Amino acid sequence: MRQTRNIQRAAVAATIGLAVSFAPPAVAATGTGSAALRTAVSAGNITTHLEALQAIAEANGGNRAADSPGYAASLDYIDGLLTSAGYTTERQPFSYDRYDFRSASLERVSPSPETYAYGTGFLDMTYSGSGDVTAPLTAVDLNLAGDRASTSGCEAADFAGFTAGHIALIQRGTCTFRIKADNAAAAGASGVIIFNQGNVVPGDDRLGLFGGTLDLPQAAIPVVSTSYDTGAQLAGLSSVVMHLAVDAGVSRIDSYNLLADTTGRADRTVVVGAHLDSVAEGPGINDNGSGSAAILETALQMAELGIQPTNRVRFAFWGGEEDGLIGSEYYVSQLSARQLKDHAVNLNFDMVGSPNFVRYVYDGDGSAFGEKGPNGSALVEKVFLDYFASQGLPVAPTAFDGRSDYFGFISNGIPAGGLFTGAEDLKTAEEAAVFGGTAGEPLDPCYHAACDDIDNVNTAVLEEMADAIAHSTLTFAMTTSAVNGTAKGNGTGNVDLEYKANKLLK
Repeated sequence: MRQTRNIQRAAVAATIGLAVSFAPPAVAATGTGSAALRTAVSAGNITTHLEALQAIAEANGGNRAADSPGYAASLDYIDGLLTSAGYTTERQPFSYDRYDFRSASLERVSPSPETYAYGTGFLDMTYSGSGDVTAPLTAVDLNLAGDRASTSGCEAADFAGFTAGHIALIQRGTCTFRIKADNAAAAGASGVIIFNQGNVVPGDDRLGLFGGTLDLPQAAIPVVSTSYDTGAQLAGLSSVVMHLAVDAGVSRIDSYNLLADTTGRADRTVVVGAHLDSVAEGPGINDNGSGSAAILETALQMAELGIQPTNRVRFAFWGGEEDGLIGSEYYVSQLSARQLKDHAVNLNFDMVGSPNFVRYVYDGDGSAFGEKGPNGSALVEKVFLDYFASQGLPVAPTAFDGRSDYFGFISNGIPAGGLFTGAEDLKTAEEAAVFGGTAGEPLDPCYHAACDDIDNVNTAVLEEMADAIAHSTLTFAMTTSAVNGTAKGNGTGNVDLEYKANKLLK
């Protein structure tokens, strides 16, 4: 089952008005025009790279997942081109435990026996523990009335009087699923069922079945999720006995990030990143061959044009994104306090060629969603908005929700921003009126599927987004001013990250 992304959508019309208003030609911060680089970074060349990634997947079991021969071959392809262009590259190794799900079942034994179907009635939480238990169900600090505000399971005190060996029924809300699960385990629970909160949050489904993650390490007990209606029904019954089973483990994965630097000031490093790995289900040409190929071509053309950046640009091809943003988080975790301050900005490009696209720009200043990124993120957003305005192209905002590799950067106070053209969400009628395409259909109908191949890329929007990537990269490469706030290495904004990759954290 695909995890619904639930992009928070602001009033698109307001942003469109901004984007199509008159603006001068795109000029980088120093007054240097980006036209030459934008012309050189073409969708045709990017498509050549995508065709190579497609061929690599076809030759290696149909995918380019982080631990696969297809990923290794993808690294070799990009590394070879960058080295030939004069870059000194580095492969940064990292290891992690990947969650391997095998099976799960959930049944109400009594009263009125009922079996819940996997995928429609319940889901395992990523990094759930393994276990097979039949036990009484005990509700933990639920609030099913009024606004249904919930801190269920967020404090050890919520489990006062909890009987060891019972299965805990916990309501979503306030804290992470991991905190809830760990508190339950500490109280002696043999398993956990977390049901949706049941409140109303615009742009977020707080009623239906949801997919969540406990994040590493693997939990000690089995943990599953279900809908608000199922949880409320169970809470309303007396003397409930449940059967809960999850069969899952972890596999040790060894992978790599690939880094390539330009010359320039190392104390104002601009990280231009995209994840290179695919899911195991397919070749991952839009997700995220498109972002990887676009930044690769930007790097190659900067070298070809002899551009000497004022600030060091670090082109980063992340591994392990599909398993939970592993590579990019590892990269940030290895930075000292001084090195964190030396990172001026992260530009993130994940899925920039969706067939039924919307041109999304991350809401760095919080004007659309009320959650701003670290100091300087507003400037990153403005660079993109000004650029698209200069081209007469409408855009829409998308929230920093934790779904991509900016996660580790903004969590550590590094300004960030980027572009995205849509995943599994359905295009709204309003979006179709502005961007074209088909309302009611997914923005990317092949998201995380075998059909995410070379035919799953809209080359027209790929060209537009690649030009914006080239322009923003050059803008921050050539600026002689510090990105607002980063000289102090402080100012984390007020982003409350609800996702880790494509799974909810809380």
